[in-house]
Amino acid sequence: MALVSCDTFVVLPPLTAHGGIIFGKNSDRPKGEVQELIYQKPESYPAGSKVMCTYIEIEQAEATQGVILSKPAWMWGAEMGANEAGVVIGNEAVYTKLQSSKDAEEKLLGMDLVRLGLERAKSADEAVTIITTLLEKHGQGGPCSDTDPDFTYHNSFLIADAKEAWVLETAGHLWAAEKIKEGYRNISNCLSLTTRFDRSSADLKEYAKGNNLWNGEDEFNFKKIFANPETSCDRFEKGSELLGNLTKSNQFKTKDMFTVLRDKDSGICRSTDNPFPTTGSQVSLLSAAGSQKPHVHWFTATPDPSVSVFKPFIFTPNVQISQHTVSPIIENDPAKVVPRFQRKVDRAHLLYRLHESAIEKQKTAGLTELKNMETICYTEMETLLSNDTTLDLSEMDDLLKDAVETEVKFLR
Repeated sequence: MALVSCDTFVVLPPLTAHGGIIFGKNSDRPKGEVQELIYQKPESYPAGSKVMCTYIEIEQAEATQGVILSKPAWMWGAEMGANEAGVVIGNEAVYTKLQSSKDAEEKLLGMDLVRLGLERAKSADEAVTIITTLLEKHGQGGPCSDTDPDFTYHNSFLIADAKEAWVLETAGHLWAAEKIKEGYRNISNCLSLTTRFDRSSADLKEYAKGNNLWNGEDEFNFKKIFANPETSCDRFEKGSELLGNLTKSNQFKTKDMFTVLRDKDSGICRSTDNPFPTTGSQVSLLSAAGSQKPHVHWFTATPDPSVSVFKPFIFTPNVQISQHTVSPIIENDPAKVVPRFQRKVDRAHLLYRLHESAIEKQKTAGLTELKNMETICYTEMETLLSNDTTLDLSEMDDLLKDAVETEVKFLR
């Protein structure tokens, strides 16, 4: 299965309009795979508890954060998401020189690491530590598709909170991470770290030298040493160019990240008829550190953001989401039995099904009305965030739920 698309972006002060950090990700996955949007409340667990990830069971944390996750419905892990502490994470598939047939061995998927980082971390820095510790302990591996056993890859991550962002890139059990404190940054399906990184696995240079990937004398360049030379960085470069153009005024806003994720010319946004369509999208505004304003997370929960609606979500003590973005629980799920990669399972949630039908039938009028709903929601959120008064978060409990159910009514 050819790797063709996926992109994550972050813009930091002084380039943003409100002084916060803006994060965005398109998740591009095999055609027909359903991506669901779920909310998991915070939980506490007895000492010694275990958690079953996509393929393997690992030790559970004593307490987990509340999280909202956009995830392929067949797996435990997530492509992207946010937690109640204001941490956001997205991952990308990358090809490296360390890939081999052993990558099919069932370990932690990159998507499992995204979810584990969000459930356990209270800061971006802590998320880097959690992900890398689990990577070194359990390894990454296993099929990244429920239909193709040969679809495997290594992972890179873009992690942010209200203070900073981190780019974390891996090659097998090895890793390097760079702290981003200002400006903008993006990652795509190629390694991007070169000679500058702030943290790394302890045996990084020793491994590279011992396996004849580095002579020990030249400047250590992570990308040059570990990247598969056949991997294209074309979309990474186009994404960086888009961010550069849209941040020139130092007034980058949430809607500008919508624009980035909807860009078709760059290949960042992929239609539903593509073999690797954009199956879900997220944009998060992380309000400035020390601000009393909430973080606002926007999700489509449907494919192709150019014909989808971004809907807002804010963590509140009693937050609710609509079950229309949650895939059905399948009794005797074929995902649990052999032959694993020959099954046909319909995991479509109601919003996905209605959106798919609207595109097939070209119900452009309804989609236009929904874009108007997005504009109204966006304007209301901008007004709330620019108001000096303290917000009553209880009024935001049903924010995403109401938007999804309004969308369902339009599409029916």
